[in-house]
Parts: sequence; C-alpha cells; structure tokens
Amino acid sequence: MKCRALYSVTLLALVSACSSVPDRNTALESARSQFNIARNDAQVTSQAPDALQRAGEALRVADQARSNGESTANIDHLAYLTSQRVMIAQETAASRASQAVTASAAADRDRLRLDARTNEVNAAQRQLAVSEQINAQKTADLAAAEANALRSQARVERGDQRVNDLEAQLRELNAVKTERGMVVTLGDVLFDTGKAELLPDGGKNIAKLAEFFRRYPDRTASIDGYTDSVGNANANFTLSERRASAVMAALINQGVAANRLSMRGHGAEMPTADNATPAGRQMNRRVEVVFANSGM
Repeated sequence: MKCRALYSVTLLALVSACSSVPDRNTALESARSQFNIARNDAQVTSQAPDALQRAGEALRVADQARSNGESTANIDHLAYLTSQRVMIAQETAASRASQAVTASAAADRDRLRLDARTNEVNAAQRQLAVSEQINAQKTADLAAAEANALRSQARVERGDQRVNDLEAQLRELNAVKTERGMVVTLGDVLFDTGKAELLPDGGKNIAKLAEFFRRYPDRTASIDGYTDSVGNANANFTLSERRASAVMAALINQGVAANRLSMRGHGAEMPTADNATPAGRQMNRRVEVVFANSGM
C-alpha cells in the first residue's frame, strides 16, 4: 500500500511538472531563429546595431508574454513584430553597406524602400510574406551581381594575358604594326637569286611562324611576295608569286591549315626602299606575312 501511494504521488508530481512547461510557439521560434541569424551576421551587427537591439527588445517582450501565459494570438503578433524588426535591421545594414559603392539614385531608392519597410511594421501580418520575397530577391540579385563581376574580371585578365603573349610572340618575329595589320617581313636571304625555293636557313623563321599559328588558332594571314624593279615586270610578278607560294607551302607542311592562309604576288609594287641602291633593292626583295587586325 505504501509503495502504491508513493507511486501515485510521484506520477502526480511529474504530470504537474510537465503541465508547467509552456507549449512551443512556432511563430516565436521562427522569430528567434531569424534574430539569431541576424545577430551572427557581421554586417548587421556593424551596420545596424540600434535596429538589431530593438529587434532583441521585441523578442524579449514576446518571450515574456509566452512566460506569462498570454494568448497565442498575442504571442504570434509580438513574434511577427520581432520578425519585422529583424528584417528592418537586415535591410538597414544592407542599405548602409551599399551606400559606399552605389550611385546617389540607387541610395535614394534603397532609403525609400527602407522607409516603406519601416512603415510596414505597423501594417497587417499579410505584408510579412511580401517582405520575405523582396528580401530573398535582393539577396539573389546581389549574389548574381557579384558572380558576374568576378566572371567579368576573370575574362578581362585572361584577355590581357592573351594580348601580352601575342605581342611577345610577334616581337620575337620582328613584326611591325601597320594599317594592314601586323607584318612579319622575310628578306630575300631565304632564297637564291632569281629562285623561289626556300634555303635551309629559312626554316627557322618558318618554324617560328608555324608555332605562332599553333598557339593562336584563330589567327589568319596573307602571304605577299615582292621583288625589286630590276628585270622584266612580268617575270618579277611571277617570281614574287612563286616565293609567296613557297612560304605558304612551307607553313602548311609545318601543320598550318591551308584555309588560314592566302597568298599574292605583287612584283615590284609597293617598294619599301629605293631601288637605285643595292641595299634598297635587297630590302624590296621580300615576302611579308600579314596578320589582319583583330582587336590586338
């Protein structure tokens, strides 16, 4: 009998203790979670401490109402006010942080949006869903903008490096920038006098040009042959054409696709020096590889 009485008293005490624990309130727990997220956000704590403090005070009032056993509707309302104040603190922080990098018009728009959100604190609960959607969209837009900025910066850096590499390669080939594009001049030392067959020493320059084409697969070039003014004009034209064709064939043999090359003979046209002197005539006997302008 004593054991049964002791069991009954213990069970009654447990039931009484359990009944004294307040029921969980979903709205209040959600507000508390939102407040904790904001409190752990360095931007919110540094940019909007006053607004965050007011949100904390609102949460304490809601907790006190729950501890006092007030109605669920009143606790829900106080939790809603807490959520709104947390949202104000977050948006205040976001607005202040963006003022340093946004134009005055964007800052004015953010302030108007913040004023509108502050006024919504006293509005009905139906504004809560709209506010959350706006805040989520703003976060997504900011993340997308940052990602786009990083991608743009990476593209610019890659483009700059590519231009630097391209210019270095062309400098090695003694290229000259002209209105026609970048011009690499191959002197007549590549050929015997009056001949169009490449001499062995010409292989080095051809190999460098072929390597350039391999590194920059989007580049195309025109191969132009020239002679001095000595001799028959028709013969000079034919010789210049044959020499340009020989350079083109050598590049194709080195692996350059034929559709990336074109060739022309110009004979004695467009001399670069005076044909009255041996040195001038030697400079005029040349093959030019012209890389068309493409934004270099």
